[in-house]
Amino acid sequence: MSTAVDRAAQPSLDEREARRRTTTVVGVLLFLAVLVAMLAWAKWVPYAHKIPATAASGSLGVSILTGKQATPPSPSLQAAISYTVTYLGAIWPALVAGLLIAAALEAFLPPALLFRLLASRAWGSATLRGGACSMSSMMCTCCAAPIAVTMRKRGIPVAAVAAFWIGNPALNPAVLAFLALVLSWKWAALRIVGAVVLLALVGLVASRLARPDPDLPSTAAADQQPPDLVQAFVRFFKSLARLCVTLLPEYLAIVLLLGAFRGWLFPASQGVAALGILAVVLFAVVGMLFVIPTAAEIPIIQGLLLAGLPIAPAAALLITLPAVSLPSLVMVARAFSVPATVAFAGLVVLVGILTAPAAPVFGI
Repeated sequence: MSTAVDRAAQPSLDEREARRRTTTVVGVLLFLAVLVAMLAWAKWVPYAHKIPATAASGSLGVSILTGKQATPPSPSLQAAISYTVTYLGAIWPALVAGLLIAAALEAFLPPALLFRLLASRAWGSATLRGGACSMSSMMCTCCAAPIAVTMRKRGIPVAAVAAFWIGNPALNPAVLAFLALVLSWKWAALRIVGAVVLLALVGLVASRLARPDPDLPSTAAADQQPPDLVQAFVRFFKSLARLCVTLLPEYLAIVLLLGAFRGWLFPASQGVAALGILAVVLFAVVGMLFVIPTAAEIPIIQGLLLAGLPIAPAAALLITLPAVSLPSLVMVARAFSVPATVAFAGLVVLVGILTAPAAPVFGI
């Protein structure tokens, strides 16, 4: 008798399916709410105000390297602290947004939906999808790193994730507008071409060197039941805590280190022309390693040009400064694999070097 009553009290298959669908829909809505709210707060609304202001002034302010000084400071603890404070003051909303979006992606969004959006057996298609998705989030490479790490954890193909991660800073539509307004449309065109070439190479190399992608989910796997909402919120806070503990300490330590030595990394520009191609290579490598806020490469390049830096190394910085940085490379290395991450850094330097001779073709 009791067994029959217990069976009757259990939900039917149709009831479980209805609950699963409700949980999935609510989870997707929660993720979209976090995504839209965070991007609107940290990116879309500020850019909507900043682009007209930049058009009116023709400037994005002073270079973060030097502030109001003529040259970067000599290496010191004060140089490290001052740069880190200025840098975090510029990027903290985007960093908070990146962490919350990454946690929401892991907790609320069924993996199958991400597969349907980004996955493809062809690296070119996956790269195109990842790069296209990156243009709406418009984050710097460090703020996009937690999202990239979470996407890999959810099994998204590495070519798509790498294109999303690097496409965020490289193809940022607002930065392209700033480039056209502050430098010229020629600089913006050069950036677009360089970024497209970079993403294509990154996608190709990612598909060869990174850890193997999991098989694409079957129809049955695509419809797997997500956890209930209570478990989803528990997962959200656990994911957020894990991202903060594993990514932020090393991130802040490297920012302090780079800020301390920025005077050595970006020396006074007089005499750089005598180095020829070596100057292009050195600035490409330094630009790849250094960490900056979104669009900070524009006043940096503008200031260096005014200080006498030749066009060629400045063109290299146009690609390498925003695309990746040492902190972001360290943040994603465990997700992609160390060989793939090193290869991405090398490709950024390579495309930066190739951008230098391409600058005259664009009339720069």
